[in-house]
Formats: sequence, structure tokens, C-alpha cells
Amino acid sequence: MSTSPTLLVLGAGPGLGMSVARRFGAEGYDVGLVSRSANRHQGYLDDLRSAGARAVAVAADVRAPGELRRAIDEVQSRLGQIDVVYHGPGADNPAAPPVDILETGPDEVRTAAAQVVEPAVELAGLVLPGMRERGSGAIVYVAGLSALVPLPFLGPFAPASAALRTYALTLAEAAAPDGVHVGSLVVGGLIERGDIHRMLTSLPANADGAPGLDLPTTTLDPDDLADAVWRIAAGSEREIVADAITV
Repeated sequence: MSTSPTLLVLGAGPGLGMSVARRFGAEGYDVGLVSRSANRHQGYLDDLRSAGARAVAVAADVRAPGELRRAIDEVQSRLGQIDVVYHGPGADNPAAPPVDILETGPDEVRTAAAQVVEPAVELAGLVLPGMRERGSGAIVYVAGLSALVPLPFLGPFAPASAALRTYALTLAEAAAPDGVHVGSLVVGGLIERGDIHRMLTSLPANADGAPGLDLPTTTLDPDDLADAVWRIAAGSEREIVADAITV
């Protein structure tokens, strides 16, 4: 088994997830990739291996009971202990807009919290004890900009994202004395090369030739965001905000 440190990527996609994997792989980390479908795994693995990184991939829906534990166990059985976790699972259905906050009821908030917050808490319960015992490790949670900025169109995902950010920063305070770095990357905007960006930019143009949907003029470079994840994992910053919406 390799003696290199291991990164676990929860939410392996062509945008930020793979940029994080490449960033840590270039630093000598082995990489475990987890996403709901295995359809693109071989391409991801070929990409990382061609750059000299040792990598494995697991298909798992981390929001389903038992799946997060299974994915972590499989990655650890193949790569060894997990030293850093990037927690950035994507939305269940990115094409479906959430209900506006004025139309949001308790059921919608409970559902959003179950999708956003519960897997984050489960993750901490699975990996933090070992990290604290070793006196090292890091977890980087990705939260949406609605955790900081009122964005009514995000409906129930606004309070859920705020809860995730608060959880991450509270966990950071509690874990710091044990040498474990926990932090929050707050992202607001379309991430280049990501699935949502590709979906929106592929929409057919209107009759006048303009895009079929108004898109932000500024996007976020996933390689820049991956550098932010690296800094948080290294403990130099607890929170970094990348805002391409309100600037």
C-alpha cells in the first residue's frame, strides 16, 4: 500500500472536483474519487494517472443510507487512511430550479437540509475520529453563496447552505486543538467546465442570436478554486469566498 497521503473527493465532476484532484495529485497525494455514476470514472482516472497520480474511483450516492461509509471503506482499503476530504457533492437535479423562498415551506427546508447538511455531519463522524487521533488531517466543505448573501430564488437551499457553513466553521473551532483543519469554501457563480456551466452554455440561442438564458458575465475558474481548497486544507485559511454573482 502506498505511503503517500490520500485525498478523498466527494463529488467528482469535470469542474471543481477534478481540479481539486489534479491539484492534490500534483502535490503527491493519492486520490480517491466518488460520484453517483461510474460513467466518467475511466476518463478521470486516465487523466490523473497520466499526470503521475495514483487514483481509484467508487460509484456511490453519499446521500443514501450506508453509501458514504461504503465509499470511504473502499477507498481506504485500496489507498490507505484518508488524510484530506473535499466535500462537494452536486445537486440531485441541477436542471430543476428550487422553489422561491416565499413559497418555501417546512417540508422543503427539511428535504434541502437532508441533502446538504446530513451527509456533511455523517462524513465528520466517519473520518474525524481517526484524524484527531493522528493529530492531522483536513475536511473542506463547499457551501453556496446563499450562506452569506440573501438569494431568494434558491429557496430552501439558502438556509441549508447557511447551516452547512456554520457547521463547518464550528467544527473547525472544535477540531483545531487536535491538529485537524476544517474549513468552508463558499462558492457563488458558474464554475467553468462543470456540469451546470456546460448545461447552461449549451442551451439553444434565441431568435436574435442571444443565449437562451441570461448567464453571469463572470465565471469561476475551477483551478483557482482548487488552490483555495489547498490553502484551507493546509490550515492557512478557514474560509475563502469566491463570489462571481454580487461583485
